[in-house]
Amino acid sequence: MFHSGFACFVGRPNAGKSTLTNALVGQKVAIASDKPQTTRHIVKGIVTSDDGQLVILDTPGVHKPRTVLGERLNQLVYDTWNEVDVVAVCLPCNQHIGPGDRHLVGQVAALGSHPTLIALATKVDAASDTRARQHLMAIQALEEELGVNWTDIVPVSAVTGENVDVVRDVLMESLPEGPAYYPDGEITDEPTETLIAELIREVALTTVREELPHSIAVTIEEMGLREGRPDDKPLLDIFANLIVERDSQKPIILGRKAERLKLIGTQARHRISALVGTPVHLDLKVKVLREWQRDPKALNRLGF
Repeated sequence: MFHSGFACFVGRPNAGKSTLTNALVGQKVAIASDKPQTTRHIVKGIVTSDDGQLVILDTPGVHKPRTVLGERLNQLVYDTWNEVDVVAVCLPCNQHIGPGDRHLVGQVAALGSHPTLIALATKVDAASDTRARQHLMAIQALEEELGVNWTDIVPVSAVTGENVDVVRDVLMESLPEGPAYYPDGEITDEPTETLIAELIREVALTTVREELPHSIAVTIEEMGLREGRPDDKPLLDIFANLIVERDSQKPIILGRKAERLKLIGTQARHRISALVGTPVHLDLKVKVLREWQRDPKALNRLGF
């Protein structure tokens, strides 16, 4: 019998959801960084085997919102719960279960028996064996404390690959019988422009100070193959904007003599070229959209 369906990964920011999504898919479909709230929209990763198709929804980290963007991201996560067959809560082994985790698990427990609820003890590679065992016991204790009914509790490391296959099997076995939703070989339904914008933002996140990551957004203004090029020497022109919230942030992104922006552009261009399989010319500019995280109209313009 062929099984198919949807599972979403939920958890607080930086719980390892995106890295695990990429590990399960076998290729990069979601950007990841050590900065909280890297994920800002639902990213689908598709895993197809001979007996099933699993569609993973990587969701933004649930957090206490301080901006309109934060409120919208949290609501985006909550809205997915009634649309999936499995909710997998990611609880990193290298951090203790805190009030934010308990609040999230309590909300998940209120869903009842559907969807299926699974706990994933992520980042097991970052914890000692003793700490990992204690963490698994703490996750199990949430059943009595919060009334959640885990069908499985799986320790996993997306970095080392430990138990990634177990997570895939557990998720696949939790899906109902049904047809494939996507063609065999397809790993995501993300538009190319979105993937490119996310790759640019991922590079930017690795190069800026702690106060800046939340303020960065990326827009693709124009993209297309350059006319007049030989068929065997295509060049993809991309015109993109790095958006920040305040005038004082613009020189930080630019760097001395625009060196930081050049570095971001060079690294992003290499990653984009590898993604699309074509040489890329990237024209990257920095623009200020004041307090865009708190401005509903600006958020609408940016697609949030």
